[in-house]
Amino acid sequence: MKTFDNKVVVITGAASGIGEALAHAFAARGAKLLLADIDEARLLALAQRLGAGGTVVVAQRCDVAQAVQVRSLAERGMATLGPADIVINNAGVALVSPVVSAKLEDAQWLIGINFWGVVHGCRAFDAQLRSRPEAVIVNVSSIFAMVSMPTQAYYHAAKAAVRAFSDSLREELRATTVRVLCVHPGGIRTRIAQSARLGDISSVAASPAELHEAFARNAHTSAADAAAAILRAVERGKTRLLIGADAKVLDLWFRIAPTRASAWFTLLLRWERERRQKAGKA
Repeated sequence: MKTFDNKVVVITGAASGIGEALAHAFAARGAKLLLADIDEARLLALAQRLGAGGTVVVAQRCDVAQAVQVRSLAERGMATLGPADIVINNAGVALVSPVVSAKLEDAQWLIGINFWGVVHGCRAFDAQLRSRPEAVIVNVSSIFAMVSMPTQAYYHAAKAAVRAFSDSLREELRATTVRVLCVHPGGIRTRIAQSARLGDISSVAASPAELHEAFARNAHTSAADAAAAILRAVERGKTRLLIGADAKVLDLWFRIAPTRASAWFTLLLRWERERRQKAGKA
């Protein structure tokens, strides 16, 4: 896809982070936007800013975990903008808690958004995408689909499911005009840590503030840079995208030693935390 001019682009989780950056990036390239997020106030404010700049934009509050709401989003997009050319299933949340002590409703909340939200988006827009001469589904997974750490089991599971789902869907759509790009970001500077649900975090941080500081310290890539990488990948017809040097290094670890990569990553995080604690006491 060499041009985005007048293409209809659907972005979930558009009110902040990578989604917001994608909205700005596609708007700058002349796309028409169908934006969705559960944070209606931030979403409408973004739509107003983009519309003031001349972008054709439709915004709708949507909980992607609810299939009926995603179908409603697709119907409104078709009625107002026409069929979608690009669908970006970007909405995502975080949960930090050990497996056993995590609240089951929190785990279901995360899986509902991070995995089922992707499924609902792909299903709701399928007919529209198939009707286009060229179309792209972008599913946002994570480097955590390959490498894991304690307290993130449900997040890892959802992102690994997105990876496997995308690989299978790609094969189902191979004979059509629809391509599937699966994106694996590393640490991106977004609000996901601040909005995460927290359980027992004592094994990874002494307080929520320390947890947020650690995330910010390890989030080396801006949302704008992540969005630019996704646009380039869509243009070039890529099917897999790693974003950030950290994602590329961890992916290499996983390829070299798939049974040890998570242990190495966990040890690295523990060493870094202990080093900072010692430095703070010095």
